[in-house]
Amino acid sequence: MQQLPLGVRLQDRATFASFVWPSGSTAAAALHDFVAGRGPRMLLLHGPAGSGKSHLLQACCATQPVSAYLPLRLLAASGAGVLEGGDTLPLLAVDDLDAVVGDEDWEQALFRLYNDCEATGARLIFAAPVPPGALRWRLPDLRSRLQHPLALRLAPLDDVLQIEALQRHAEQRGLELPVEAAQYLQRRLPRDMANLVAALDRLDAASLREQRRLTVPFIRQVCDLP
Repeated sequence: MQQLPLGVRLQDRATFASFVWPSGSTAAAALHDFVAGRGPRMLLLHGPAGSGKSHLLQACCATQPVSAYLPLRLLAASGAGVLEGGDTLPLLAVDDLDAVVGDEDWEQALFRLYNDCEATGARLIFAAPVPPGALRWRLPDLRSRLQHPLALRLAPLDDVLQIEALQRHAEQRGLELPVEAAQYLQRRLPRDMANLVAALDRLDAASLREQRRLTVPFIRQVCDLP
């Protein structure tokens, strides 16, 4: 995939195949239509930390030959100019809207980006922890624009689906994660996917180095858990 300079490198494992959807989720069909060029050209994902927003934005980009993923929490210090030219891409994913709320330069840049993407037909997907109307925008016109995209709510996975997601991430790394080992991680670490996947990354490196399987004693040793 060609990644443009204004974007951030995608995580190789952030794909639709590695994402576990809650039963009955309407977001799955909407996102698959979105990347296939069907349905609304603008979407907004919202949900709490660990619900998979960043994963899905990157998964959308991974389906396209040309795209860009812009996590505003990381890019805020670079200035709002990083959004320039985004409307020339077939697909642009803008994460962490809440990171720039109240900054006039960023809000003006987001407003221009939205209007420019409408004019060019570019597909644009945003993410925020809450619906856009709940954010304290300074620019009323931007608040109004962000009410238009189809809003999709993501909920955190329950314990059973979270174990399935962890096992899927482990399989991508060539690891086998037994249910009891996944349950141990759930009990001992904060129960959001970001923390759990970060622990899995540490275990992946340690398992490769020491040629060990992911047993509870090994996990306890590597992650320094009780």
